[in-house]
Amino acid sequence: MNRDIKICTIGGGTGTYTVLMGLKKYKVDLSVIISMMDSGGSNRIIRDEFGLLPTSDLRQAMVALASEKSNELLRKLFTYRYSQGIGISGMTFGNLFMAALTEILGSQEKAIKETCDLLGVRGKIIPVTLENTNLVARYDNGRQILGEHNIDEPSKDLNHHKIVEMSLFPPAKVNIEAIEAIREAKMIVLTPGDLYTSIIPNLLVKGIKSALKQKKGKLVYVLNLMTKYGQTIGFKASDFLRNVNKYLGGNMVDIILINNNNNISKNIIKRYQEEKAFMVIDDLGKKRDIEIIRKDLISETAYEKSKGDRLIRSLIRHDPDKLAAALMNLK
Repeated sequence: MNRDIKICTIGGGTGTYTVLMGLKKYKVDLSVIISMMDSGGSNRIIRDEFGLLPTSDLRQAMVALASEKSNELLRKLFTYRYSQGIGISGMTFGNLFMAALTEILGSQEKAIKETCDLLGVRGKIIPVTLENTNLVARYDNGRQILGEHNIDEPSKDLNHHKIVEMSLFPPAKVNIEAIEAIREAKMIVLTPGDLYTSIIPNLLVKGIKSALKQKKGKLVYVLNLMTKYGQTIGFKASDFLRNVNKYLGGNMVDIILINNNNNISKNIIKRYQEEKAFMVIDDLGKKRDIEIIRKDLISETAYEKSKGDRLIRSLIRHDPDKLAAALMNLK
């Protein structure tokens, strides 16, 4: 009997959600390593008022991999965001559910596993660390900013400065389950997402870099579609790749997937330009030390925020089916 191919994803947010929505349709054994440094939106309340690790990225991954047999209403509840109520507006039901379950079970780790069982999650959802830590960004003017949300949406005086170094405070050790997932994977996928607040945070956790150096599977990097003002303004494909390799500790990316469909509606482009964000320019050419795969990976759907969501979200995203098909063709 053929065994399912073992794939391990590393990332967080909607980028990981998109990858999982496509991959779950294939015969794969999925392990999902999730960033645990989010401090914006409802995660701020989860961390500051409940004293727990952030759960939004975990929740998105759970919903993406929830069994089709699980109750559809339950899946909708886990993504429902309150738009009214003092103190509750902006919160998601799923985050509040896991906070309550943690108190009942006495452990957030147990609450995560029980929630996965409840939703019939197909695969392993693995927090990259179980320790409480925060992102720190140092800019080219010497200023340091603490907290994922403050880096993700920086003050106006920092928008013209570049991030030159990322770190964690306090330092955090890797979740042993993440190490095991990397070692066993035939393919490791760095999912699309904000470079400095969704992807690199995972690579800062002590133990991840050394595990990736000992990997047996191919390391695939799915490049972002758009730049982001305040983080990657003016970045080309080579800039994203250089920064990822910097925190990997060497040229460890084996394959890079990059979108080559630039046919986006003028209305969407205009809305991005108002945010000073632009499509990532492919300047990679033909590199001998890495396999570059260029495909139409873009979704035709323009995504809008749900009512009550106060954070900035991507309008255009990778198409889950196109992206999954491209990844599965690599095996």
